[in-house]
Amino acid sequence: MIELEDVSELRDPIMIAAFEGWNDAGEAATAAIEHLIEVWDAEPVAAIDPEDYYDFQVNRPRVVVEDGKRRISWPTTRILLASSTSLGRDIILVQGVEPSTRWRSFTIELIEYARQIGVTTFVTLGALLADVAHTRPIFITATSEHEDVIHRFDLETSKYEGATGIVGVLADAAGQADLPSFSCWAAVPHYASGTPSPKATLALITKLEELLNLTIPHGDLPELARVWEDTVDELAESDDEVAEYVHSLEKAQDTADLPEASGEAIAREFERYLRLRTEEPPAG
Repeated sequence: MIELEDVSELRDPIMIAAFEGWNDAGEAATAAIEHLIEVWDAEPVAAIDPEDYYDFQVNRPRVVVEDGKRRISWPTTRILLASSTSLGRDIILVQGVEPSTRWRSFTIELIEYARQIGVTTFVTLGALLADVAHTRPIFITATSEHEDVIHRFDLETSKYEGATGIVGVLADAAGQADLPSFSCWAAVPHYASGTPSPKATLALITKLEELLNLTIPHGDLPELARVWEDTVDELAESDDEVAEYVHSLEKAQDTADLPEASGEAIAREFERYLRLRTEEPPAG
């Protein structure tokens, strides 16, 4: 860890982290961190040495020009502090790129830093591609492995099994370190994943407000979310198959017993739709 400046004693600090890459469908999670940095005027306090964790042929450094001077910007993980008195407590924001290698060492370094500065709640943000309709509210899954956190925030334990990213590894490491933590994941429509999804970002921000009892300025996110939805509407309506598929997702979400049954209901509806399309006789 490279310390950029000393951090004085913090007020009941929360750490919120998101990473570019596999955990970040529609760039929703990292855009949420960017939004928090902006609205809370967060200042950098530390960074993780990129030499230890990144393959620069995969995540290449970039040439940037600042004040007329060219410099190299290296992919890394930055740690920023939001300490506005209006928050009532300090917020540590972790903005990074999913590491290329040595995930266990990376995780240990970040969790140890969190404990060193007295973090009392560790929050990870993610976004995944899902069979959901862009016209319906973005579904946010909030889970934890800590019994007290589950009861305090009225969360669930995660039932997911399968491949994971650095967000899942960090959540597991926080549990092993007995650091209270939870994860929030946004479900982004897979057919609209080619562009950033401000609607999913806004949903994550709204969930953080609810769980952490904070007021977070939304800025232009509501307008950007409306523009995104209108744009996806136009694209869907231009393709009959996509329009029919979106309608099937809407029907599934409208009739499902939300929130718990929605994922299973949508999956069943998608399978039924594909089966019907396969069984249809050829035109003409």
